[in-house]
Amino acid sequence: MTRSILPVLTVVTVILAIWYAACIPVNAQWTRDQAARAGVELTLRDIVADTLGQQRPRLPAPHQVAQELWASTWVEETQGRRGIVNTGTLSNRSLIFHGWVTLSATLLGFAMGTAMGLVLAIGIVHNRAMDRSVMPWAIASQTIPILALAPMIIVVLNAVGITGLIPKAIIAAYLSFFPVVVGMVKGLRAPDAMQLDLLRTYNASGPETLLKLRLPASMPYLFASLKIGIAASLVGIIVAELPTGAVSGLGARLLAGSYFGQTLQIWSALFAAAIVAASLVGLVGLVQRITLRRMGMAT
Repeated sequence: MTRSILPVLTVVTVILAIWYAACIPVNAQWTRDQAARAGVELTLRDIVADTLGQQRPRLPAPHQVAQELWASTWVEETQGRRGIVNTGTLSNRSLIFHGWVTLSATLLGFAMGTAMGLVLAIGIVHNRAMDRSVMPWAIASQTIPILALAPMIIVVLNAVGITGLIPKAIIAAYLSFFPVVVGMVKGLRAPDAMQLDLLRTYNASGPETLLKLRLPASMPYLFASLKIGIAASLVGIIVAELPTGAVSGLGARLLAGSYFGQTLQIWSALFAAAIVAASLVGLVGLVQRITLRRMGMAT
């Protein structure tokens, strides 16, 4: 346990040290300007203290981001007759609310992209015409910048009355299907010629070969692709939320923070997105370990 945790703690400590050190020169100019206007002489200690505690820093310190994450996570406080009242309800400013909006679209897009990727991969492996035609188009599709494609997809779908999660999910599926296609094509072709010849001697049909040999052999490739695909789906959803003027979702939270210069809000949304992505990848990894163990494969 110590051998596995110590390297991680060391890397995290180094990153935090560099982060804190970078906050001082990045935020110091504003501190000096304010002191010059007030005619106050500042010591190095004053500069360091102020740069790590500004309300709107250019580069927030780690503890400021952690405080913002905690403050904007769950409950809503309202101003009433008796002062500040903690209602205990989920606010539309809560990161959990925005995270759930992004997560629901991510899961839908990931499911769509995975299904499409599996179908295309099976067709590419079993059909030479699809191998020569579909695979090059799948590769070429990933050269189109998603920032340019996302507004076009959303505008076209809105014009035909398709709104809500579906347009964002399609963008996520567009990003997530490619890793699944590439990984599954590699996995379905993993069995060697001797294994395929053995099934031919048993007079196995194409579907039987697929179910009993190709699919089991492709499981490690599939889960590796799913980890990439689910992270790509989250990126696609956040990108889709940016150009549409969305009022909910982590992308909308990032956009609102950039409009009003709320760097703490931007960084907290970024870390919330990173936490969601890490949780999703970890969940896929857990399913991978359980599945491969039940199949008798080493993990």
